[in-house]
Amino acid sequence: MVALSAAVLLAGALAYASFTASTPAKSPSELLRVGGRRSYQLTGTVLPGSVRRRNGALNFRVRDRAGSSSVAVSYAGTVPDPFRDGREVIVTVRRRGAGFVGEPGSLITKCPSKFTARRDS
Repeated sequence: MVALSAAVLLAGALAYASFTASTPAKSPSELLRVGGRRSYQLTGTVLPGSVRRRNGALNFRVRDRAGSSSVAVSYAGTVPDPFRDGREVIVTVRRRGAGFVGEPGSLITKCPSKFTARRDS
């Protein structure tokens, strides 16, 4: 009985910790308003023409999906094959100076869905 009670308490504590530890992804405009050096998940669109490689790092800007705010990101991890201008990305970042540094292995590229309505220009 004691072991079962301990197991239930441990499972409850683990579930609580896992739900409270997650942080929602933030847009560039939201990141510009927050301070501190903690890590955040940044989500947005890779600004066309901003992708550059320099000294082993991939430098690019991430823009709000529905706005004009953008932030600079320097990333030195594995880059997914579908990464390119205009794609939606999620990357875990920390503020460093005026920009953000991505944590290696955290860059995810969201591929456009073939089931969304097509926009013709």
